Amino acid sequence: MTSPSTARAVSTSPSPFTSPSASASASGRGFSGGPLVLGVRHHGPGSARGVRAALEAAQPAAVLVEGPAEADALVELARDPDMRPPVALLAHAVDDPGRASFWPMAAFSPEWVAVRWALDRGAAVRFIDLPAAHSLAATDPTWDDGEEEVSGSGPRIDPVAELARVAGYEDAERWWEDVVELRGGDDPTAPFEALAEAMGALREAYGHGGHPRDLVREAHMRIRLRAARKEFGDAVAVVCGAWHVPALTRKTTVAADRALLKGLPKVRTEMTWVPWTHRRLARRSGYGAGIEAPGWYAHLFAAPDRPVERWMTKVAGLLRAEDHLVSSAHVIEAVRLAETLAALRGRPLPGLEETTDAVRAVLCEGSDVPLDLVRDRLVVGDVLGEVPAGAPAVPLQRDLARRQRTLRLKPEATDRDLDLDLRKDLDGERSRLLHRLRLLGVGWGERATGRSGTGTFRESWRLSWEPELHVQVAEAGVWGTTVEAAATARARSRALGAKALADITALAEQCLLAGLTDALPVVMRALADRAALDTDVAHLAQALPALARSLRYGDVRGTGTADLAEVAAGLAERICVGLPPACTGLDTDAADAMRERIDEVHQAVGLLPGADGPADRWAGALRRLADHDRIPGVLRGRAARLLLDEGRITEGEAALLMSRALSPGTPPPDAAAWIDGFVGGASGGGLLLVHDERLLGLVDDWLTGVPAEAFTDVLPLLRRTFSGYEPGVRRTLGELVARGRHAGGPGHTTPGVPGFAPTPDRDRADAVLPLLHLVLGTEALV
Repeated sequence: MTSPSTARAVSTSPSPFTSPSASASASGRGFSGGPLVLGVRHHGPGSARGVRAALEAAQPAAVLVEGPAEADALVELARDPDMRPPVALLAHAVDDPGRASFWPMAAFSPEWVAVRWALDRGAAVRFIDLPAAHSLAATDPTWDDGEEEVSGSGPRIDPVAELARVAGYEDAERWWEDVVELRGGDDPTAPFEALAEAMGALREAYGHGGHPRDLVREAHMRIRLRAARKEFGDAVAVVCGAWHVPALTRKTTVAADRALLKGLPKVRTEMTWVPWTHRRLARRSGYGAGIEAPGWYAHLFAAPDRPVERWMTKVAGLLRAEDHLVSSAHVIEAVRLAETLAALRGRPLPGLEETTDAVRAVLCEGSDVPLDLVRDRLVVGDVLGEVPAGAPAVPLQRDLARRQRTLRLKPEATDRDLDLDLRKDLDGERSRLLHRLRLLGVGWGERATGRSGTGTFRESWRLSWEPELHVQVAEAGVWGTTVEAAATARARSRALGAKALADITALAEQCLLAGLTDALPVVMRALADRAALDTDVAHLAQALPALARSLRYGDVRGTGTADLAEVAAGLAERICVGLPPACTGLDTDAADAMRERIDEVHQAVGLLPGADGPADRWAGALRRLADHDRIPGVLRGRAARLLLDEGRITEGEAALLMSRALSPGTPPPDAAAWIDGFVGGASGGGLLLVHDERLLGLVDDWLTGVPAEAFTDVLPLLRRTFSGYEPGVRRTLGELVARGRHAGGPGHTTPGVPGFAPTPDRDRADAVLPLLHLVLGTEALV
């Protein structure tokens, strides 16, 4: 640990808590001087080993653990064979499930080791921290999170960092490894005595260390400790954060402690066990700051001997599984290098820093790419704990767990890609479950890019189960006791409270994807009412795409869409009538936004039922846009491009519209905006210019004729337009322009189709046949 002289060097002022000798006696050898108080670092494997050894030597009749007092009712679940750490105690307010807090425990957490030791030996277990009913009622439920300095209470301190600084270490984690994790000894209580003495010195210097609520928590711990001593005598062991040891051995009166607890706010709470992950242990949690390397700490706790050799073997196994060439000689050399580095740096054994340096140099051959894999998979790790089915849970959580088992969708800590074929019953049910959870705000699955696409029978998801999802499920439990009932109630509520038309149409699409047929009538009534009152064309255009997708693809999931058809047809008709007036007189930003709406509506109209009716009316609206001089150039150019792509106008008519837009009488900024609308963005405009040299010639002629004083005004827009093209397209356009008009460049015309030779080249065409035979098969070409 640390020497007494080092600890006393922190402060020499009189202690308001206890003297160093009193701390050592209270946390020392047996029960002759009082309870055995073991100060630990949460999630510390060295502390966990020390706790196990000290308890085994002392054999207490009761073990008191820092944790919310309500957890006493759940402690027996820890002995269940289906309980596998890392796990966490979850407490949440009954009336506000979002107000919640976690107390995580890993296999190497001293609290978990103490609980399991007591259960295995038949000793009583008590949790002695302030009840969650009080801590959740506070403004700051986690008690220690927040600002670096509390008004009137001084700066917050990290005790381990302070001790490391006094010992001459810049890195607190390295100091802790040197004095606790990597050292052994025959006396199991000696480290706790030294740590108690050091913490006593810190409490002398800093009082509550910027954590004023700790005084309230410690008062409750002392009250629980007195009650345990009255029941079991001095045969009591306390496992708590080392920071609290001086406070628990401090001589106070019951009246003084009760006065600190008087008048605390309180809420009705529920508590249960939930699975936790190593990755979450690496973040800030209810037991203070998280640890950086939970996988490494789990290894130190579990390795019976030769931890460095065993670690290097793990790393080699991981790298081999990822097709990296790692031999036994590499492992031997990495161990030797780690031990040499530890000796040079004056460390008792190689720590994480030394093993990482050795892995990088030997097993990864100096590369950080495989090293990042080692850090992710082993140093942190993807371990996900389990809790027994009998653990308390809200009804919605139980229904979700049942559905997960039925659909074979086991929660996993790692990201999992899931491809669903909606024509299969199992995958269809999986899709509905994931969509229902999304509607409830439970973000277990996110839609991912993959084989799925609009209008296909497939969906791609990325699943990742995080412990916070238990809180989200508890919050969603107010809507119902099953996933389907809760999602239906949530959808109805959102439909009645929606203000924007696009929100309701998106909700209708969600209901169809989730198979919530009971919610659709309410959503449809709200949709019809809102659509009848909304006269903003932009709102109508934003709402139509979701309806069109629902109409076109809803039947893939076997859900009816007939009720949506009438509303969608009405929206499309109103958009076609109101679009030209709505586009008149728009500024640049509004015109860019309207272009996005037009693109979305254009795609949506193609999905609407009714043969060519909606498409013809939409084409008429686009033609009015393209011909209207008062419409912004970017919208006129976009309308012309959409008409050309659909075959509604010929290439000659498109060239005529371009020539009008690029005429000398048109201000250069307006002309540049027309070009941006016609060939800009992800519309494939670059290929259009490559293959239609007449259009490229018109653009080239206009560009070379822009006056010098106006060129700087149009340059940013032109740069945005052409920078979106693929590099090969830009290179081809540059080559065409460089050839000149008379050498096949812009404006050069030849008989036949623009961009092609006047007559077919049969030899070049025949050369394609072997490839087609290989790809399509001989039968397809007969």
